[in-house]
Amino acid sequence: MATIKPVVVDLSHWDPAEDYDEVKAAGIVGVIYKATEGQSYTDPTYVQQQHAAKAAGLKWGAYHFADGSSVEGQIENFLRFASPDPDELFCLDWEDNGGDKMSADAAEWWIERVENALNRPHECVVYSGNTAKEALGNDENDFFGARRLWLCQYGSTPSWQASWEAYWLWQFTDGQVGPTPHTINGIGPCDINSYDGAVEQLIAEWASGKPQPPQPQPPQPGRNVVNVLITAPPGVIVQVRQRTFTIENPRPPRIRG
Repeated sequence: MATIKPVVVDLSHWDPAEDYDEVKAAGIVGVIYKATEGQSYTDPTYVQQQHAAKAAGLKWGAYHFADGSSVEGQIENFLRFASPDPDELFCLDWEDNGGDKMSADAAEWWIERVENALNRPHECVVYSGNTAKEALGNDENDFFGARRLWLCQYGSTPSWQASWEAYWLWQFTDGQVGPTPHTINGIGPCDINSYDGAVEQLIAEWASGKPQPPQPQPPQPGRNVVNVLITAPPGVIVQVRQRTFTIENPRPPRIRG
């Protein structure tokens, strides 16, 4: 049986949060909210919930609920309405949708076009369970495998399609079926997700899937600060020396007449 660490919820107009301060106090650190569906639907609660969650200090993400209609229309709908910021997660919800499901080719197209439009290659999260297993079979698909899997499976022992070595998030319950807990303070019964790593790691990799470098601190008044970011491959030792010097009685600039 897999260990369950409930730290992320995914919501929509069916179950919006009533109090995000309570949600955060319950140990939740991130919210992934339905933004769009198909070519025209936009969730009327999205913007208000987004503002409230971020005001409470929670990480935010947006998902598109895919269907079998025109991929171009679905891409335009999501980009026009959600337009996720660089610090916000974005996701394709690829599931059966009452038989009106998106094909694997269409899912690839949606993901690639949205990533290109946002200039965020390989950052789209793929939400799926049986749909991915049925569409991809036992084959390893490099395109899907290069992106994070948000696994939907309401059982105690998760399993996933061969394209991924591991899942990133695991939706273990819809608020009724699956392991407990089924409810979160400030929301009630809802979709709840487990993350295997440390909360700090989840926060650091939330939007991109890669830990982000810490933001430089603003210089203190009256001090000169030089910020240096050095990127090196693993195994390379970087040595940095600081040389300080003082300029006394600097010469005024020469003015040519």
